[in-house]
Amino acid sequence: MHSGNQQTPQRKKSKIPFRLNFLLLLVFLLFAALMAQLAYLQVVNGDMFQAEVERTDSSIVTKEVARGQVYDSKGRLLVGNEPESAITYTKNASVTAAQIRAVADRLATLIQMPDTIKLTKRDEVDYYLAKKENLEAAGKALTKSQKYNAAGDERSGTEQYQFEVANTMAKGVTLSKSEQDAARIYARMAGAYQLSTVTIKNSGVTATEVAQVSEHLTEIPGVSVGTDWERSYPNGNSMRSVIGSVSSEQQGLPEDELNSLLAQGYSRNDRVGTSYLEKAYEGVLKGTKSRTQVDVHANNSVTDEQTIYGGKAGDNLNLTIDSDYQKIVEKVLKEQFDRAKSAGDAQYSDGAYAIAMNPKTGAILAMAGVQNDPKTKKESDDALGTINRNFVMGSAVKGATVLGALMDGVITPSSNTQVDDPIYLPATPVKKSVYPAGTYSSLNAVQALEVSSNIYMMNLALKEGKARYVPHQLINFGNNVFTIMRSYFSMFGLGPKTGIDLPGEIGSYLGPTHNDEGQLNSGKALDLSYGNYDQYTLVQMVQYISTIANGGYRMKPYIVQSIQENGTEGTKGAIVDSTTPTILNRVPFTQDELNVVKQGMYNVVHGSMAWGTAHPLKDITPAMSAKTGTAQSFYIDPDHPTANPPETTNSSFVGFAPSNDPQIAIAIVFPNLDVDSEGNYNQQVARTMIEQYYKLNNIK
Repeated sequence: MHSGNQQTPQRKKSKIPFRLNFLLLLVFLLFAALMAQLAYLQVVNGDMFQAEVERTDSSIVTKEVARGQVYDSKGRLLVGNEPESAITYTKNASVTAAQIRAVADRLATLIQMPDTIKLTKRDEVDYYLAKKENLEAAGKALTKSQKYNAAGDERSGTEQYQFEVANTMAKGVTLSKSEQDAARIYARMAGAYQLSTVTIKNSGVTATEVAQVSEHLTEIPGVSVGTDWERSYPNGNSMRSVIGSVSSEQQGLPEDELNSLLAQGYSRNDRVGTSYLEKAYEGVLKGTKSRTQVDVHANNSVTDEQTIYGGKAGDNLNLTIDSDYQKIVEKVLKEQFDRAKSAGDAQYSDGAYAIAMNPKTGAILAMAGVQNDPKTKKESDDALGTINRNFVMGSAVKGATVLGALMDGVITPSSNTQVDDPIYLPATPVKKSVYPAGTYSSLNAVQALEVSSNIYMMNLALKEGKARYVPHQLINFGNNVFTIMRSYFSMFGLGPKTGIDLPGEIGSYLGPTHNDEGQLNSGKALDLSYGNYDQYTLVQMVQYISTIANGGYRMKPYIVQSIQENGTEGTKGAIVDSTTPTILNRVPFTQDELNVVKQGMYNVVHGSMAWGTAHPLKDITPAMSAKTGTAQSFYIDPDHPTANPPETTNSSFVGFAPSNDPQIAIAIVFPNLDVDSEGNYNQQVARTMIEQYYKLNNIK
């Protein structure tokens, strides 16, 4: 028994070393395997891991440059760049939302953000959720369907965040005034691309704010103090509608051009020309951004910066317009329109427009417009109305009518006298001139232009259209009468777009040639002959009168004379491009045919016939030539377009001067004046435009 009691503990002791040895062996084998794996990784992939530790990524960071400036024809600054202090932020490659919020909160104590900066509900929620505790609470509040998809898989962080945003917006957040300021800053910072720089505040930055931010830069990583620019207009609002606008950095790229501009290398927050000259010459004015290569270490720290290209400021535009002359035209146009309003002649008028052009080159010398709301009487600058509004111009187009008939051969320079009897159509009111029927038994072309005979022009249409006409009984045109007259008109620019270097130009409105029953509009063909049917823009009218003034060359209008490099410190550099006058077509009339119309237009001002239409201008020296016009029109109330519209009159004027060596051509229109208006407003504008041009250019 005793010996058996001694053997039992001996068997128990023999198991312990065995298990211990087994465990030690297992540990040894695992350790050996680990060492072997480490050795393998070190030997085979060691270089790769070392390279990964030391890896750097290179990114190209771009920075905006100053925009090109705009000068008038005398070198006066029309649009410049006003430098101003700016607070900027450069977004790090690895910065978190919480870190951005912390910087925004601190920066909000150092600068005052304008309340006018729009803060959306989404901006408020993004700022609110950038706080760790708020984001965690929003995450815990997600429903099962918001956290997991239909397959039971957990949604991505981005998907969950969208639900967190939606839930928070539904619940609503309330931010204090200081938090709202910080949220405005946060929205700008969070919207930046990695390693890109955005402007936090660039308007009204005070010296105190610059000092405070500079003093605390170590507490607000990524924030800097620099210099930015804003467009300035030394000439005030003169020509603002022609020059156009530039978007702010907050507005960024226009939504309707976003993809196109992004494809051209723009960033979403880039400032870009959004209208007219600023838009048309965006590629010239924007310049070329600087490019800096930034090397970022694997731990997201910046290790090196190297300037690849220092950038180039945008080129300048030199315009054809003399700003002093432009102001004169704007002033007299507004004065005369206000005079018409005071006299009760403009109760339905929607404005007045004037344009001047060098007939030999096509250079625009001035363009002005006053837009008027007939209901509120509120006026606004609308110089662009000279290219994007068209009107029935009336007798001002008769120079083209007569020259078309001369080229068509229905009259000749030596044989152009016609009877001046009114036109009587079946069941239609008599069609005649403004003077009483029977005033003249007959007129030649020169006389017809001086007294503005509608009858004479209608007789030309009858001949060109090979019409059969019996007073009170019959009128029967050939089907091509509209085509014939419009083809001649278009040679002078009355029809096609002029091609001016501004976006937004419209063409003519050509009335229908047939009525609803498919019959030829014979009466409208007669109206077309004296300018009472089709509608033209004022830039077309000045192109037309220039074509007569310069001997038959239809010139392409332009407003930019040259493009010039932007030198250092506001100086001008070399001319890189100049506009060469462009002849669009040569009208094939003879000199004798042209002399007939030029004499007629000279007599409009200087003739002696009782019904001459612009004799009050005969004292202008050197002498000018002109053609006046009135056309029947109607005021259409936009709120009640189907109501019986009151009848109005469009009053127009075209002219050139000096008559024997034209250096300026002008066109003016006062649409929708009272039918009994006798203010001669367009002639008063014409007088000032010619006399002041003479004075400014020393023409004696």
